[in-house]
Amino acid sequence: MFPTAALILLALGFFVAVVKLIQRRKGLSNIRGPPSKSTLLGHDYDISRQSDVGNLEFEWLREYGPTWKYRGFLGEDGLMTADPKALQHIFHKSGYNWAKKPAQNHIAYLMAGPNIAWVHGEDHQRHRRIMNPAFSAAQLRSFLPLFQRIGTKLAEKWKTELATKQATDVMVNVWLSRASLDIIGEAAFDYDYNALDGADKNELSKAYHGIFMDADSMVPPLTMAFRDTWDYLPEALLKTFKYIPVAPFTRLHGLNKVFSVYGEKILREKAPTVDTEKQAHGRDVMSILINANNSGEAKKRLTNEELKAEMFTLTLAGHETTSNTMTFILYELARHPEYQARMRAEIKETRARVVARGDIDLTIEDLDSMATCTNAIKETLRFHTIAAQLPRVATKDDILPLAYPITGADGKIITEIPMRKGQSVVCSFATYNRLPQVWGEDADSWNPDRWTKLDTGKQTNVGVFSNLMTFSAGTRACIGWRFSVIEMQALISELVENFQFNLPSGSTYDRTELQRVPTGTGMLPLIRSKPEIGPALRLAVSVA
Repeated sequence: MFPTAALILLALGFFVAVVKLIQRRKGLSNIRGPPSKSTLLGHDYDISRQSDVGNLEFEWLREYGPTWKYRGFLGEDGLMTADPKALQHIFHKSGYNWAKKPAQNHIAYLMAGPNIAWVHGEDHQRHRRIMNPAFSAAQLRSFLPLFQRIGTKLAEKWKTELATKQATDVMVNVWLSRASLDIIGEAAFDYDYNALDGADKNELSKAYHGIFMDADSMVPPLTMAFRDTWDYLPEALLKTFKYIPVAPFTRLHGLNKVFSVYGEKILREKAPTVDTEKQAHGRDVMSILINANNSGEAKKRLTNEELKAEMFTLTLAGHETTSNTMTFILYELARHPEYQARMRAEIKETRARVVARGDIDLTIEDLDSMATCTNAIKETLRFHTIAAQLPRVATKDDILPLAYPITGADGKIITEIPMRKGQSVVCSFATYNRLPQVWGEDADSWNPDRWTKLDTGKQTNVGVFSNLMTFSAGTRACIGWRFSVIEMQALISELVENFQFNLPSGSTYDRTELQRVPTGTGMLPLIRSKPEIGPALRLAVSVA
């Protein structure tokens, strides 16, 4: 049960919400859309309860086209869209005119504090300016040896497991999460989290495991309603909610406390007074960030609280999303053994060329040359979109253009949609990434070979990587997307070269145990019917 104070705030929020919603509810009456099961929570409830991410959206896409009416809290009229021109307008052409919804955005604050994902407008520009040098192309290339070392370390641990057996079932998502955590620790902070070696003994690894599921999956209706009222409450009040003594707030606060111990230790070690020379020449993300911060004008710098929030954000976003995508890559390779064999052959051929020229490790150019491997990464980012959707709210009246017109309730064709200040659009990245008009008639199939025929240059320019929306787009695109792609190239090539991945016993191509469970705006892999063990994906692994 909620504390009395929270219930009072809920009632107050309801009152304010009703008044505001009555004022803005009209305006989308001619846009068709599906009915919702909940008058109170609208389609947010339906989306959160679907068994697999995208099932409902893909059904609505087939019925209404790429844009449809979406009911929000208390029946508020909004849109859900996967239309590339509408997405381009929101994320590229309108800058900060389409803002994050406070209710959704405040979860980022509760997890990490005043980080780059939470701030907006001039504050977001300030954060981005300080962080950009740490994510330049030249800087990211320098991390490749680290990615390869951690990939080799993971491979050695699996080989040890297989020393006395032909094959073993492996929770690949757990191991990949540990590897990614060690990578982000060294790359971002020059700090060894010791997740691969410490395994289940690592406090931070255990604290992070399942955080998205605990905080944002199958949220109780009362909690969902409480969060929806956040859109109408002042920011100062929202900041106090991290102290609410019930789940999931206690879970978020607990993770924050665990990371604070690591964060404060790392910041102390990176203080200029500790080792000025080392700090000046440090190549990890935080050293570059601190140097850039210290060299700027005082009013444009990040505070210590903001620096610690960026550390938290880099650790969370920099390892969990990438490791889950790699998990889905290995899963699809297990389902498509013939493509896995082609990848392995390509890697071995590339390795032979590297050895022939007198080198040992693959370079960025070597990784980029392996089209079969790169296409598997692109296709998995498209097919299994980790960030499935992002809501945006208009900060002023606007008109959304459509690349693919829709049919209105009156039977007329609609090519653009007027939006009023305060109205919301849920941008469905998962649906955009499945649009047949963009990706081909087999968009609902995992087919990496589509990338040999696609001409993304003829598409409406939207996403930062291969025109996918997986890393978002525009001014608020994921700042670390290149880091993630290079990490996946390095680790996947190492693992596929050394191991054969198959579906576990009892699974077939058409019937597997994987469930893509919704977690707020994203998704996680689960073993179907076993949610109690948390995020998990099991594969049979053997030496190749």
